[in-house]
Amino acid sequence: MSMARLLSRRRRQLLIAAGALALPASGRAAVEFPQVRPRPLVFPRDHGAHPAYRTEWWYLTGQLSTPAGPVGVQITFFRARTPVDPANPSRFTAQQLVIAHAAIADPARGSLLKDERVARAGFGIAQVAEHDTDVRLDRWTFRREPGGRYLCEVPARGFTLRFAATPTQPLLLQGQDGFSQKGPRPEQASHYYSQPQLALDATLERDGRMLAARGSGWLDHEWSTAVLDENGAGWDWVGMNLDDGSALTAFDIRRKGGGPAVYAYASLRAKGQSRVQLFGADEVRFEPLDRWNSPRTRADWPVAQRITVGPRVFETRPLFADQELDSRASTGAVYWEGASTLFERGARVGSGYLEMTGYLAPIKL
Repeated sequence: MSMARLLSRRRRQLLIAAGALALPASGRAAVEFPQVRPRPLVFPRDHGAHPAYRTEWWYLTGQLSTPAGPVGVQITFFRARTPVDPANPSRFTAQQLVIAHAAIADPARGSLLKDERVARAGFGIAQVAEHDTDVRLDRWTFRREPGGRYLCEVPARGFTLRFAATPTQPLLLQGQDGFSQKGPRPEQASHYYSQPQLALDATLERDGRMLAARGSGWLDHEWSTAVLDENGAGWDWVGMNLDDGSALTAFDIRRKGGGPAVYAYASLRAKGQSRVQLFGADEVRFEPLDRWNSPRTRADWPVAQRITVGPRVFETRPLFADQELDSRASTGAVYWEGASTLFERGARVGSGYLEMTGYLAPIKL
């Protein structure tokens, strides 16, 4: 690792640690995090931030069509509320952290081109709006226009990504009208909606060259306080835009030590349909098809998976194997975030992303 990268990583670690300095000597503060409860989602308000909850993210993935083949793009903005007492009068208390990850998945490169940022909210450096999607971290921005189009600009180390993401379908409310169960207990849930089949119009600058490309994207917005069951090690998740206009979501919460999943879920919405077909835990199953062992972390990732959703059986294949992100300096997690192609009965039926966590160590949110 170069000295510049080492210093940059150390700076990020110090920024995160600074949030703990404002805690009282006991290490805890009298902060109450609200639990997610079923309620109607209200827009555009719920496109914005929900700072009372512990964790929130806006997560956009997509694949761009280029003359050399598909290129994956991923940008995620996280908001995390710390346990610092909001009554603390100091302007320097880290009550909210804003974290961002960006990655380009180009098969010609064979590994991710990636960058990350983290800062406490405020001081003109990081902000999250509550009225609508409008997130900023340094010069990285992600916002939603009144008409529904998303605009993003990420001047990262090694590349600059700019894109417009235009909805072509209505919002997809996950779970029961946006209340998404993640475990057997009622409080293990999130508010969660997706925006599949986004039309992407992007420019990517790297190595002194500019590439303009179009493609298809997927947005997830999710906020919660308690998600993972104590027996959960991590999750496998897919958001796939099918070529026929359908949208497939599926995830499982894997059990520590193996065995049946703690929880599983899937949804499938056909193009032009308002009805979302939901699948319960006993109808969803993830099975490894091909594995890749990371030479950096030694995590063993099932980078290709068979996903059973009710009567249908899909298979994912990555654009390439090495799509691991080590974010221990920001979110604290090592995860695999992979641009993938979706197959059914041996034929391509769509594309999107497979995300996996907890394969190096059980994840903590």
